[in-house]
Amino acid sequence: MSFTTIQVETADGVATITLDRPDKLNSFNETMHAELRNALTAIEGDAGVRAVLLTGAGRGFCAGQDLADVLPDEDNLADSDGAELGDILERNYNPLVRRLRALNRPIIAAVNGVAAGAGANIALACDIVIAARSAKFIQAFCKIGLVPDSGGTHTLPRLVGPARAAGLAMLGEAIDADTAAQWGLIWKSVDDDALMTEAGGLAHHLATQPTRALGLIKRALNESASNDLDAQLDLEYELQRIAASTDDYAEGVAAFLAKRPPVFRGR
Repeated sequence: MSFTTIQVETADGVATITLDRPDKLNSFNETMHAELRNALTAIEGDAGVRAVLLTGAGRGFCAGQDLADVLPDEDNLADSDGAELGDILERNYNPLVRRLRALNRPIIAAVNGVAAGAGANIALACDIVIAARSAKFIQAFCKIGLVPDSGGTHTLPRLVGPARAAGLAMLGEAIDADTAAQWGLIWKSVDDDALMTEAGGLAHHLATQPTRALGLIKRALNESASNDLDAQLDLEYELQRIAASTDDYAEGVAAFLAKRPPVFRGR
């Protein structure tokens, strides 16, 4: 499968997806959305892929939507009713965020530079986010009179609380990776030259772990946002029964009893 706006490499159980429009700070156009959908479909159908690493080429992670790809002519801009941007969300961004959250394998975002607008929120839709210290996270929507999308209004208050979420969304100020980590917006920040080593090492570690259990953990965390305690306890009961029926659980217990490292197969 060949691509023009992304790169996909698979090795040792890890699929690495690199957004590859560096001259546009990896902003999304229709082609990138289509190619990313195709890549995710291939990953979903490949049992050999047990973790995904998402990053960007060049000096940015993703600057969100390439507005030049969707804006009407300047003379007609005042007459726009917003339908086109709404259609783009429904057609591209909303399905993408749903797929990232539903993928039953861990996804690591390696944020190598600016992550702005939808680009920031796509990173935050991944399971674990590691950022280079030079990276910036910007909810840039308010700067052009828009509302955070791609799950931003759902994700931000749950990660950093309502006060910081409101500040990020309404002021549109950039925060650096160290601040993002201190606030709990991301997992950690690392030196720029260590980013891909750290993120790649984490992805390869996760690819050796009990894949089905990790997918079930992801589902439990997803549903906890809308469940009360009783519903979450019932879900944990259901998911634990599934996990306990897997080959990886049997291997984990056998390895524990034998005092040896487990060899998980993702089954």
